[in-house]
Amino acid sequence: MKEGITTQNFKAMHDSQSLLGSLPGNKIRASTPPACHLVRSGRNPDVRLFSGRLPKSEGKAKAMTLSRKTKSTTNGSPLDPADSLADRRITRFSENIYMHTPVMEQEITSLFSTVPSGVIVDATLGGAGHSLAILNSRPDLEIVGIDQDKDALRAAEENLKSFKERVTLIHDRFNKLLQILEQLNIAKISGALFDLGVSSYQLDNPQRGFSFRRNGPLDMRMNAASGRTAYELLNEESEKIIGEILKDYGDERFHRKVAKAIVNARPISDTNELAEIIAKAIPAHSKRSGGHPARRSFQAIRIAINQELVVIEPAIIQTIQVLKIGGRCGVLSYHSGEDRIVKQVIRERAGLKRQNSRYLPAIEEEPEIKLLSRKSKQPSEHEIKRNPRASSARFRSFEKISERYNG
Repeated sequence: MKEGITTQNFKAMHDSQSLLGSLPGNKIRASTPPACHLVRSGRNPDVRLFSGRLPKSEGKAKAMTLSRKTKSTTNGSPLDPADSLADRRITRFSENIYMHTPVMEQEITSLFSTVPSGVIVDATLGGAGHSLAILNSRPDLEIVGIDQDKDALRAAEENLKSFKERVTLIHDRFNKLLQILEQLNIAKISGALFDLGVSSYQLDNPQRGFSFRRNGPLDMRMNAASGRTAYELLNEESEKIIGEILKDYGDERFHRKVAKAIVNARPISDTNELAEIIAKAIPAHSKRSGGHPARRSFQAIRIAINQELVVIEPAIIQTIQVLKIGGRCGVLSYHSGEDRIVKQVIRERAGLKRQNSRYLPAIEEEPEIKLLSRKSKQPSEHEIKRNPRASSARFRSFEKISERYNG
């Protein structure tokens, strides 16, 4: 970390800046864009709650009335009105709003409708929306839920409390699947689900540092208890490495310009500052479409911090190994890099990428899995309309058909 800036000082600095200051009585803060009156929650949620002109967050945040003498107790959300305005309600960010209606719920419950009785591994538990739907769909299935985010596990425990006899929750990464099942004395499973990427709770919580729209510390760790932060990466790594991260994980066309701007602006302390630096580095003609100019860079940094892509292949291979015959696995991805890895792994295990060379003996072994669809599935137009964040989802699935693969 840069000399003169310690982790403790940075946190104190952020906390001191996170409260909204008051405005003079004759000035009014600019109105919030209409889209911000829709409150989202959970991993890729498609539930939006309407509460008149101002949002209400699923009963977790209570309406508050501010008088001219009352100081703001908000976290600096763009939904917060100036505290000099009386009789205005505000919504504070809740630490536990992991409840959600999951993406492609019907397709996923249908996927597991015919699997053998037993254990389904929800490898990316989140708020347990998918797990809840699976448990409701079949009484003969149990859930082993894995998540590296302790906030998610706390929320999932609450959301699944009516099924607690059929649920086991594990704080870990899903690429340790074999080790986890061995510790639980589970030899075979009936199915597995991977909902890759970052959850909407993590995106919407400014304290996690994932969002380029809400100010917060440069963290971006899915497991907030360990690992390198985005602050450390951006303020310590070389321009070359930062540029490679932006290119490889974010497909950022102007990765060199952005990396140079980041290095020249060090030290960078929060997400707002980073978003502004990136936006200024992107040429004006490229800002006319495609969303916020910092979107791709934030995605790339998040993927690098959490090493999201490197754990996908080993996790799927482990899943195939422990699936029962007739067991099924589904994978939801939201990034081309994720989907590319999933596609390559399952096609190879389904025998669709093996080539018989005339110089080598013919390959006669049978595939271990079969793809339930050659192409990925996407959410319906109706679901995308209700939940725009689901628009990038790609769903691939397969079924275990034999134990004969030796690769």
